[in-house]
Amino acid sequence: MEGFDSQQESLTPPTHFSRRGFVVTGLAAGFALAVQPVSAETIITDSNGLIAGEVKIPVTDGEIPAYRAMPAAGGPFATIIVIHEIFGVHEHIRDLCRRLAKAGYFAAAPALYARQGDPSKLGDISDILKTIVAKVPDAEVAADLDATVAWAQAQKQADTARLGVTGFCWGGRQTWLYAVHNPRLKAAVAWYGPLAGSPDALRPESVLEAVKALKVPVLGLYGAADQGIPVRDVEALKAELAALPQPCDIVLYPDTPHGFNADYRPSYRPAAAKDGWQRMLAWFRQHGVG
Repeated sequence: MEGFDSQQESLTPPTHFSRRGFVVTGLAAGFALAVQPVSAETIITDSNGLIAGEVKIPVTDGEIPAYRAMPAAGGPFATIIVIHEIFGVHEHIRDLCRRLAKAGYFAAAPALYARQGDPSKLGDISDILKTIVAKVPDAEVAADLDATVAWAQAQKQADTARLGVTGFCWGGRQTWLYAVHNPRLKAAVAWYGPLAGSPDALRPESVLEAVKALKVPVLGLYGAADQGIPVRDVEALKAELAALPQPCDIVLYPDTPHGFNADYRPSYRPAAAKDGWQRMLAWFRQHGVG
C-alpha cells in the first residue's frame, strides 16, 4: 500500500458511541490477512526481559483490547501510546511495542477499531478502508486514547507524567490529532500520517487545519515518494508548524514510499526506517519522554 485517503466516505455520526456493540473483544494472532505473505525482512523482537501481552482498556461503553509491553524489572517507565496502522493491532504493531519496551518504555497499543470490525481478517485493503476505517469517528479515537492514558496512569509500572504518542499511517494522522487534543503529552512522533482531505461528519478537521492549535512538540516522518501524501502537503504542514511557538520538525526522506517502516511489506526501506526510529527515540528523550 502506497497510501490511502482516510476521509473517502461521508457518514452520519453515531448519536452516541455506546449504541454500537464491540465487534472485536480480543487481539488476533499473527499478521493481518491483507499483508500476507510477509516479507523475509520482517523483524521479530523477542519478549526476553519483558512483560508483554494482551490487556483490556476500560472505555466509556465497555472495554477494548490492547497490547502492552514493558521491561520486566524496574520502573515506573516513561509511557508511549502506539496508534496502529489501518491493519489494526496485528503482529507488526505488537513488535513495535516490544521494541519500545526494549528501549525502556511502557508501551501500549489499543485496538481503536474494536467497535467497527477486525481488519486482520479481511484480505483486501479496499474492504478494510470501506467497511472499517471509514466508519471510525475521530472523536471516538480521541476518547479511547484518553481512556488508554487513564488506564496506564493506574498501572504502577507506567509514568504518565512522561507521556508520548506515536502512530503509523492511519495512526500517524491520529497522532497529529491527539497531540492537538491532549496538551499533556510531552511529545509525539507521526509516521507518514495523511495530512489533507475533505472534512466530513466523522472527521471534521484535517491535520493541516488542526495543527494550528498544536501545543505539543511533534516530529513528522514522511517519504517523498509517498503516492498518498504528496510533498506539497508536507510542505504546507511545514509552513503551519513554522508559525507555532513550540519546536516541531519534519523529516522528508528522498525517494521513499509510504510505509517505509513496515518491515513486513515491500514498502520497507531499512535505512529510512532505522534513521526514523533513532530520531523518534531522540525526540522523546529530548522532550522529557525517557
